[in-house]
Amino acid sequence: MIGSRLMGSLMCGAALLAGAAACFGGPKDESAAKASKIAPATMARVGTIDERFQSYNIETVEVTGGRFWKPFALIDKMSAEDKGKAPSITAPGGMNPSLYEYRNPIDLSNPRLRKLAAALGPAYVRVSGTWMNSTYFQDTDGPAPATPPAGFNSVLTQAQWKGVVDFSRAVDAKIVTSLATSAGTRDAAGVWTPDQAIKFAAYTKSIGGSFAAAEFMNEPTFAQMGGAPKGYDAAAFAKDYAVFKRFARSELPDMIILGPGGVGEGGSLIPPSMARSMQLVKSEDILAATGPAFDAFSYHFYGGASSRCGRGMGGATVESALTDEWLARTGAIEAYYAAIRDKGLPGKAIWLTETAQTACGGDRWASTFLDSFRYLNQLGSLAKLGVQVHMHNTLASSDYGLLDEKTFEPRPNYWAALLWRRLMGTTVLDAGASPAMSLHLYAQCMRGTPGGVTLLAINADKNTAQTLSIPTGAERYTLTSNDLMSQTVELNGTELKLGSGDALPRIKGKATKAGEVNLAPASITFLAFEKAGNESCQ
Repeated sequence: MIGSRLMGSLMCGAALLAGAAACFGGPKDESAAKASKIAPATMARVGTIDERFQSYNIETVEVTGGRFWKPFALIDKMSAEDKGKAPSITAPGGMNPSLYEYRNPIDLSNPRLRKLAAALGPAYVRVSGTWMNSTYFQDTDGPAPATPPAGFNSVLTQAQWKGVVDFSRAVDAKIVTSLATSAGTRDAAGVWTPDQAIKFAAYTKSIGGSFAAAEFMNEPTFAQMGGAPKGYDAAAFAKDYAVFKRFARSELPDMIILGPGGVGEGGSLIPPSMARSMQLVKSEDILAATGPAFDAFSYHFYGGASSRCGRGMGGATVESALTDEWLARTGAIEAYYAAIRDKGLPGKAIWLTETAQTACGGDRWASTFLDSFRYLNQLGSLAKLGVQVHMHNTLASSDYGLLDEKTFEPRPNYWAALLWRRLMGTTVLDAGASPAMSLHLYAQCMRGTPGGVTLLAINADKNTAQTLSIPTGAERYTLTSNDLMSQTVELNGTELKLGSGDALPRIKGKATKAGEVNLAPASITFLAFEKAGNESCQ
């Protein structure tokens, strides 16, 4: 396990700027473990992932405008009285309304936002979330009414949805969504009706848009918290889903139907006792009730909940952010859901349609370089496990956004995402065993380079360097920061930041010779072997 003390300055820092051998090969750090031999030419093929594997969410509440997770800077200023306010039926899950802040609708036409999103394409953009369950689609032109129709909590206008469709085209991000399922969508018997869905689909097609995939509702494992009727269970879901599937096959025959889209299972996020009190509807029960009725299995994953929602829900701390236990939660929950998939939907692909550092808007360090270790380790491990799509929550809202929600300035996880997009292809390879628990190795065919291989090496040890032995030269891309809790990140010793006119910086590797390559403490390195000659990558 990794030590728990957080060190403010523990990267290469000035040494990187000076091109020190300790960071880019040369003499071995005395504290480094025995060099691990890397063999890119003979790495075996593990599988493949979707071309749009690395994707993101834009919450429906961002599109419509509304109350979303309040920044910690404002929470810290809240009075004790506000923090102790009773839950509200108008806030998702009956949460304390003081934890939220009103946001105007996101400007999806913003040039900076589109430029940065396009650089991550091709991708999927999922417009969904808890708010979508209770959002009314207004199928007439004009502004939203002052009050949503009965049975709904918010309104999505035609103009707002057109903005989503235009954005998706501009940045090469296919749309994934879910549908409204609250009281306003139900008949006298409480069964879901497709009236709203039909209007939503018809308008989307009329403006040249389409749905690549959709879940019926957002997170049915906590359906009542999301606006479903009291007592809603797996049988009720199956009854509703049968109506939904008939609608989908008739109106949207090319759309991939995802499901069930559960969250909070497997022990990582919510303790079993709390799950019972929150009226958990198990994913396995949903599949038993529906039968193998989904085109692909989907689930959501958060390793814990931010302090907005209390430490009792999974727990996440700065001190544990680089530990093997924290980083391993991704794989543990995937294994839990994969077992359910194998039983109820054997042979179907798995999609992770919503994930981030922590639930409830991300914790205080979600926007810092410290979280990039989790972000890239999650991508690498899930790709190796065969998960086809990974959708980060969110692109540009709250503390877990890839971009700052007010300025759209890139955060460290955006730069991590950009490097992944530039260097990692869709064929997943076996990188071999790591010599240390804190050194995480992943490999994929190099994007756009036949025969090429890219190795991702994450040294999550804050105190000890690690060493790799490479058989040929490579281009090296190392991410570091002088302060793990900073939103500043450096690539090979140079700070990554936008240039004039929001130009992306040049993403250039550093030529590295064959031999031993040192990985500084708490660093992330991509090694691109353009001439590896791996037959699986031809």
